[in-house]
Amino acid sequence: MSQLLSERILNMATSATLAMAAKARELKAEGKDIIGLSLGEPDFNTPDFIKDAAKTAIDENYNSYTPVDGYAELKQAIITKFKRDNNITYQPSQIVVSTGAKQCLANVALVLLNEGDEVILPCPYWVSYADIVKLSDGVPVEVVTSIETDFKMTPQQLEAAITPKTKMIWFSSPCNPSGSVYSKSELRALADVLKNYPDIYIVSDEIYEHINFVGAHASMAEFDDMYDRTITINGVSKAFAMTGWRIGFLGAPQAIARACNKMQGQITSGANCIAQRAVITALEASPTKVQYMIDEFKVRRDLILGLLKDIDGFTCNTPEGAFYVFPDVTAFFGKTLNGTLIKNATDFSLYLLEAALVATVTGDAFGNPNCIRISYAASQDQIIEAISRIKKAVD
Repeated sequence: MSQLLSERILNMATSATLAMAAKARELKAEGKDIIGLSLGEPDFNTPDFIKDAAKTAIDENYNSYTPVDGYAELKQAIITKFKRDNNITYQPSQIVVSTGAKQCLANVALVLLNEGDEVILPCPYWVSYADIVKLSDGVPVEVVTSIETDFKMTPQQLEAAITPKTKMIWFSSPCNPSGSVYSKSELRALADVLKNYPDIYIVSDEIYEHINFVGAHASMAEFDDMYDRTITINGVSKAFAMTGWRIGFLGAPQAIARACNKMQGQITSGANCIAQRAVITALEASPTKVQYMIDEFKVRRDLILGLLKDIDGFTCNTPEGAFYVFPDVTAFFGKTLNGTLIKNATDFSLYLLEAALVATVTGDAFGNPNCIRISYAASQDQIIEAISRIKKAVD
């Protein structure tokens, strides 16, 4: 069968988060009490005011194909959101609405990368970045960060990673998986390096923008000298608990946005009509409407950090956003736990699934082989039980 398949698909890695979630579902189907802390999915329901907007759209007979780049009313809501929350001014021709932020990323890679172009990825990075780059014939260039720098890339590291083949840099803030948040001054320091390389474009993934425990969110496109080189990616999956609605969007230089529109027109066309109408209502509302979720995530962050401190071998930074912890677990490498030799983070993550019945994700998938990602998008009771099981499994 493999001879029938393209090299493209044979060389592509399976999403580690989705693979772990599938394995956890299989074990649940066998009757095992699995606690899933692997997926980046809020456990809240979509707010009622957004669901009501979707019901209204159905009643108003929104059921036809949508414009490839999104309804005009939604694009205007996105423009207002960018100005209100990020101090970025876009025109309608600079906005493209897609079936999730992941499609936005794929569109950008496909329209900008040629064979051999390099894309700088500060590690850890979201699992799909590297394979989207490879799928587009680009070359991922990993920049290793550490817990000592809060998993953030320094200007010196950025400078050292740039070559004549560098085409883009991709990063997320707040970061999936580390929860790290780049401050405005830290972004400015990176921009001061990039201003000397005018042909390098920046993809700023801000999907976790509102799940931020330090207050102000900073965007690279805020800087005048970076505006024409930055593609800002966002969406409603995380902050509005709308993962299954599949709406993401980007703001970009007009030529790039038009190219993404052209690419999308040949692959999926426009995003779901009912979801788009609901997102208009979501984005027009004040971010304070979802503050209750962010407050709860912060409580859970503090809870899980406190619990993990009681387990020898787990070393954590304090994430300032998103809903993950990314502990260094190298203390367990080379040790045998209940008859299982732990050689790396993948072994450790699989061990926790089998011995503790807790699903996590290996850091290998995020470009960091020393860590595992644990999502705290789960109830406090589930978090307490999960960490108790992990503690027993490693004591």
